[in-house]
Amino acid sequence: MSLARIQRQFARHVADLERKGMAKGTEKVITGVLAPRDGFGERCLIEGFGDRAFLRMNSNSYLGLTRHPQLIEAEARAAEKFGTGPGAVRFISGTFAPHVELERELAAFHGREAGMIMSAAYATVVGVLPQLISGDTLVVSDALNHNCIINAIRLAQPAAKSVYPHLDMNALAAELAKARGKFKRVCVVTDGVFSMRGDCAPIDEITGICTQYEADFEEGIITVADDSHGVGAFGQSGRGTEEYTGARADVLIGTLGKAFGVNGGYVVADATTIAYLRETAPLYIYSNPITPAEAAAALQAVRIVAGVDGRSLLAQLSELGRRLRQGLAGLGIETISGDHPIVPMMIRDTDRTTALVEYLFDNNILVTGLNYPVVPAGDEEIRLQVSAGHTRADIDLLLDTIKAFA
Repeated sequence: MSLARIQRQFARHVADLERKGMAKGTEKVITGVLAPRDGFGERCLIEGFGDRAFLRMNSNSYLGLTRHPQLIEAEARAAEKFGTGPGAVRFISGTFAPHVELERELAAFHGREAGMIMSAAYATVVGVLPQLISGDTLVVSDALNHNCIINAIRLAQPAAKSVYPHLDMNALAAELAKARGKFKRVCVVTDGVFSMRGDCAPIDEITGICTQYEADFEEGIITVADDSHGVGAFGQSGRGTEEYTGARADVLIGTLGKAFGVNGGYVVADATTIAYLRETAPLYIYSNPITPAEAAAALQAVRIVAGVDGRSLLAQLSELGRRLRQGLAGLGIETISGDHPIVPMMIRDTDRTTALVEYLFDNNILVTGLNYPVVPAGDEEIRLQVSAGHTRADIDLLLDTIKAFA
């Protein structure tokens, strides 16, 4: 047995991705984190770049909790008590007290009856969504939904699927009207906050439209929102897009690996739905959960976000986001308006986007550039992500560096 015959095909595929500008390339390896000093936030060290200290403007740790001492202490205590891993899947002997306690608090945090944690948010979407879709189901999806939703729909093999233009509620209503009498069930699925743009789904409008058409389908309409970029970073108290829009999806999926600063994914809903998912979602049933220590750290993060300290971090995050958006506007740089800490710089040119990403790296700032064909031609951007761990000095340094770019 050998891979020799197919290795050339693998190599051609990677070379083709590189030629198209779609390859992820060699990963930058963080070898250390330097503590805040002199009015600036944390800096990271990268393998191969000596003692150069980099400002991260492309991290999902929106509240800066990844190095919070309370989370570290909670994880360390739980690791000492329970060990380094669960040692089994949940239904055998892999359920530990921190898992159960975390699920209860996540449900309460979102005002739901029950919750279920999984190994990652991607695994949660791919594990949960197909269980809500039958062979008589129409799936309706926003055009800019995340890759995990796209793959989950493919895996589910619904009776039909339709994609409406991004945030076009008239198009959503038209799809539901057109589907009347053709399907038993409809599943409308959307991101909460869209990861490339920082804009959010109008869940209030979506649920209103679905309520209008629900009686036309024997098994009703299920609304599902993956708010991985919203929960913890969006809304006055960090409840995400649901709080921001004043409405709820039937099923809400979130992550513990972004604003909560740990690892893992979760779903919250009514108790009956969660009980059903525990018995049917294969990525829950047959895959190990996050470690008990990770669950303990995530539990501490949820408590921080739900408390006074969380409000303070969210206020700081909001202030820094406004500072960055106002500063970019002052430089004449186009952004997408909004209140989320994702702040896209719409460069709208591949060569200039690439050049600015490289320039910022040369000046010790890490950002993420998105070029065609990853995004449509003319939508090339640099995605900046603000964290409560940043300082005003960090934002001003970034703006000054961008201003100096010729």
